[in-house]
Amino acid sequence: MAAARQVLCLWALLGVPRVRCEPIRYSVAEEGESGSVVADVAEDAGLAPAQLSARRARIASPAARQRFRLERGSGRLVVAERLDREEMCGRSRTCTLAFELLLADPLQFLPIEVSVEDINDHSPVFPDERVTFKIPETSDPGTRFPVGAAQDLDIGSNGIQAYSIAPENEFFTVSYQTQSNSEMHVDLILEKPLDREEEPDLYFTLIATDGGSPPRSGSTQIHIIVLDVNDNAPVFTQKVYMGQISENAPEGSVVLRVVANDADDGINGDITYDFSQASGHSYLDFSVDPKTGEIRVMKPLDFEKTQKYEFSVRAMDGGGLSAMCKVVVEVLDVNDNAPEIVVSSFNSPIPENVAPGTVVALFAVRDQDSGVNGEISCALEEQLSFALRPAFKNYYELVTVSALDREERAQHTVVVTAADAGSPPLSSSHTFSVDISDVNDNAPVFNQTSYTMYVHENNAAALLVGAVKATDADAGPNGKVSYSVVPARAAEEEPCSCVSVHSESGGVFVLRPLDYEQLRQLEVVVSAADAGSPALSSSVSVRLLVVDENDNAPLVLHPGAQDGSPPSSELVPAGAAAGDLVSKVVAVDADSGQNSWLSYQLLRATEPGLFAVGAQSGEVRLRRPPSERDAAKQKLVVLVRDNGRPPLSATAALSVLLVPGSGDAPLPRQSPAAGDDDGSLTTSLIIALVFVSLLFLLSAAAFVACKVCKRKELSGGPVLYGPSSVQSYVADGAAAGTLPHAYCYEVSLTTGSGNSEFKFLKPVLPSLPAQHCS
Repeated sequence: MAAARQVLCLWALLGVPRVRCEPIRYSVAEEGESGSVVADVAEDAGLAPAQLSARRARIASPAARQRFRLERGSGRLVVAERLDREEMCGRSRTCTLAFELLLADPLQFLPIEVSVEDINDHSPVFPDERVTFKIPETSDPGTRFPVGAAQDLDIGSNGIQAYSIAPENEFFTVSYQTQSNSEMHVDLILEKPLDREEEPDLYFTLIATDGGSPPRSGSTQIHIIVLDVNDNAPVFTQKVYMGQISENAPEGSVVLRVVANDADDGINGDITYDFSQASGHSYLDFSVDPKTGEIRVMKPLDFEKTQKYEFSVRAMDGGGLSAMCKVVVEVLDVNDNAPEIVVSSFNSPIPENVAPGTVVALFAVRDQDSGVNGEISCALEEQLSFALRPAFKNYYELVTVSALDREERAQHTVVVTAADAGSPPLSSSHTFSVDISDVNDNAPVFNQTSYTMYVHENNAAALLVGAVKATDADAGPNGKVSYSVVPARAAEEEPCSCVSVHSESGGVFVLRPLDYEQLRQLEVVVSAADAGSPALSSSVSVRLLVVDENDNAPLVLHPGAQDGSPPSSELVPAGAAAGDLVSKVVAVDADSGQNSWLSYQLLRATEPGLFAVGAQSGEVRLRRPPSERDAAKQKLVVLVRDNGRPPLSATAALSVLLVPGSGDAPLPRQSPAAGDDDGSLTTSLIIALVFVSLLFLLSAAAFVACKVCKRKELSGGPVLYGPSSVQSYVADGAAAGTLPHAYCYEVSLTTGSGNSEFKFLKPVLPSLPAQHCS
């Protein structure tokens, strides 16, 4: 056994540097008050008191009852409760309490053994206050009469050292000797023959004295009754009887049988058996049959409490002579105790980013059974993230073995099972609920890769046009998302000022009215950031499309009567036929889509039946040939109306002169090709064209200047999806127009007046690309 311990210590020193092999030994006297100092364990362990607190030093004992405690501040080991050596260790020669001093960061175990020293705090006690002996008068001098020895719970020199008789008499002396099992055998020795006729009864006191300082003593009264003629005492067949019985034996089971014989006849030879009171209370779990000597179990036995019973059985004959024998009953262990799991420390919650190998819990396992019934093995039930690691003796660590992810699993239920090697095996389990705390390892994620939102031009200020949405898989502040508008490009210092986003809801607001004719679309970048430390963020592009409203009335380019100048006159010869082109009303609309689709109709005319206006082309043609009854000067008002809701309109005034003549110069019935037209322009028409061209150039210059100003004023903000009210016919405004091609018109004045041509070109409205608000 000593060689095995040396090998174990050598292994612990080489392979487990956290374990001290040689224990620290102390001794302390029993009956010390709670708080009594045992020793300065910090000094003996080579540690400063501050280290004890920093490393969370504590006493770890396999027993549930803590008899000592550690003062971390001073490093002293003190008594936690009154120590009673006799209660803890009985009459054992040594009484040692073993435990460990447990240190964390790093984990270290310091074995400690405290020997509890005996003091003389118990007096000898005889089993009976009065003992009666019936002794035949024929007894020979030197006859021994056994007396139940006194019991002293103290040991060593504090135990019983001597017996004496008071007052001394001439008939009896006391003899005592210590047997091999450290028990005393006490006899009264008859020194002189008794004479019943002279003295039938004797009374004296037997005194037991221990070796303490001062010594303690106990006594019993001896009563001697002198009898006649019974000269043979019972004799046991064995001095010591040995028996074994399982701890789960039912009540009434026979353990063994003692047998004594008496050579006398008659009543002097009749033997009865009973327990000697000198056995203390160890016989109370058994009974002896007074006639047969069978010893039976009277109460359930427990190997974990008592492994061996020792008591004495006395045989007495009818004449009063007796003999005693010793009975030793060994209790055999059965596997009736399941292993126990005692948790020393448990850390929960733990961060999800802890490294593999992190200690989550420290626990010990124990089994009160012995042998193979007390051999324990530990295991985890179907666990991939945690494992068990032996620490010291019967201590185990629960550690992580893989990376943890709170977003995948916020709590782990770890079941530790401890099973013994008995047959059948018994087991117990303990459940650790390990909570995983969140760290900021997930950035917010938008529910779309990009957003497109629509807003009608001329919108109200601070108009909500939509919302962006981002979620964060983290919890608490790490998962709280706030939104903001950031510059679209790194070079930009400030985001767009015309769009903003609500920091909590993600609602996108247009802060000021927009004009479709100046800004068709813009893009902003919205950032979603969590409240972690450091914060994580992601961004998404939001495209805001401005939807055109019908806020521009048609602009008549020809005839140019809107500037206050008198309308020009168109000449129609008398020979013109129905369908001949008289003039064309040319108009444009700054809106787009169907808001820029123009239609024409004749609003008023001097002769309504003489002229017709093309609804889509704006061409003014003769409905019938002119007649002499028609007035020479005709006034026409043409209404130009767009297709918006509600529609906007403008009017164009024309003056037509019917020229009398032979009629051999008819008006053209359809638009001829360029280069083949013969016509003449009057001076007023040329002036009108020049005026229109100048007006167009001024309008273009004003548009460019306005665009530059708007670029300086625009700033970042939020944008939304198109509302359901946006018409599906929205299209690029540059593709719409009344005159999709160049038109050439020839007006024949009088014969020989010459030819001239002019073209009305399609007005060009710029198609603006997507703009980043700056």
